Amino acid sequence: MFDTLSDRLAATFKNLRGKGRLSEADIDATAREIRIALLEADVALPAVRAFIRQVKERALGAEVSQALNPAQQVIKIVNEELIGILGGQTRRLRFAKTAPTVIMLAGLQGAGKTTLAGKLGHWLKGQGHAPLLVACDLQRPNAVNQLAVVAERAGVAVYAPEPGNGVGDPVQVAKDSIEFARSKQYDVVIVDTAGRLGIDAELMQQAADIRDAVSPDEVLFVVDAMIGQDAVNTAEAFRDGVGFDGVVLSKLDGDARGGAALSVAHVTGKQVMFASNGEKLDDFDAFHPDRMASRILGMGDMLSLIEKAEQTFSQDEAEKMAAKLAKGPKEFTLDDFLSQMEQVRKMGSISKLLGMLPGMGQIKDQINNLDERDVDRTAAIIKSMTPAERQDPTIINGSRRARIAKGSGVDVSAVKNLVERFFDARKMMSRMAQGGGMPGMPGIPGMGGGAGKKKKQIKQAKGKRQSGNPMKRKAEEQAAAERREQQAANPLGLPAGQDAQNFELPEEFKKFMG
Repeated sequence: MFDTLSDRLAATFKNLRGKGRLSEADIDATAREIRIALLEADVALPAVRAFIRQVKERALGAEVSQALNPAQQVIKIVNEELIGILGGQTRRLRFAKTAPTVIMLAGLQGAGKTTLAGKLGHWLKGQGHAPLLVACDLQRPNAVNQLAVVAERAGVAVYAPEPGNGVGDPVQVAKDSIEFARSKQYDVVIVDTAGRLGIDAELMQQAADIRDAVSPDEVLFVVDAMIGQDAVNTAEAFRDGVGFDGVVLSKLDGDARGGAALSVAHVTGKQVMFASNGEKLDDFDAFHPDRMASRILGMGDMLSLIEKAEQTFSQDEAEKMAAKLAKGPKEFTLDDFLSQMEQVRKMGSISKLLGMLPGMGQIKDQINNLDERDVDRTAAIIKSMTPAERQDPTIINGSRRARIAKGSGVDVSAVKNLVERFFDARKMMSRMAQGGGMPGMPGIPGMGGGAGKKKKQIKQAKGKRQSGNPMKRKAEEQAAAERREQQAANPLGLPAGQDAQNFELPEEFKKFMG
């Protein structure tokens, strides 16, 4: 969603790099470019004005003028102000001292409240809670049935005593659900209310009546992140009419400009608490302003990636795998390869996972074009092999390849390519386990070159002598500073003059990705 904004900001910061000092004119030009980028992203004008004012005040102050690297200091300021406009600190759910905790969802019709109720229930269940979904949307056709289906998929309970479709009293249903939750020992009640087509006075009053009936601990306003500044207008009207405690962004994976996400917290004074960024139940998590700002600026989101890995991978399994690789590459079999792939797949979309890595914005087109079905095809090929073939792929000859291809519904060449990729992956993983880094990726710390190459570079650096001529030495130091800037701006180690749009992955990495 923030690709266009990220590209514009990256281009703006690129113009600052290499400058030893920043004049007031440089800062004004940078602020102008950032303002245009934010307005093009459909960020609300009051939020843009406040953001630019803060950035300019800080950029013209001592923290930039006295900095060793003014360009990086400006990026730091923009990052901190982005975090501020997104809400600052991560806002957690408030739980009631005495169960059940009541969470009421509200918003426009079509914002995705019912689906989000299931995602929130699934997320809370993963946190160790016992949630109950309550069907209080008795206006929209089949809303009750939809909530029941979503609850079943999420593996949580649903309370739906009325059929809906215009039948039943939503306020009474909400009241009764609290007693039902207490009797069945559900500790969280999620109330799904009717959506509004614009600012509907009757349904707004109904939402207020439900709020008064159940006294929710949290009222969450669900807003479609794709509808731009209109989301902010609706949020303000709902805040004044019913009131809410936090915001949930739905459809954050869309291709709209994303201004609502950057505007709603600033304009309404209520923080974004959760974000939904896909269709699956797992595509939902707490909203972290600092991580979102980092993604917008192309710095990746390593903390979220690590959290996903910790939730998916077993510590015991990881230790066993590390021990296997330490013994030697031949200990790593196709069964292990399949197991690792399935674990990665549980973490979510491979494209999204790669997008969390720093610097990957330079090759985002290639990442977006990755075929997620390749993992399923690879799994089918491996499962068509015999245990002996998985243990020792070197025995797979022509006739065996033909049999495996027929069993998995692929071409013989696909089986051959998989075996070759497996051997490459095995070498790479063994090398990484021994601290050698990933071949062909010299720009990423811990993933490039090898120890020998590093030692050679250090030796060369130590052996290089500075010129005794002050002017020549200053020129050498300036050239070295420019090289460091280029390396910082080019985390993937692109060759000089290489267009990032036409950049191709290294052969070793390309084979591993399929």
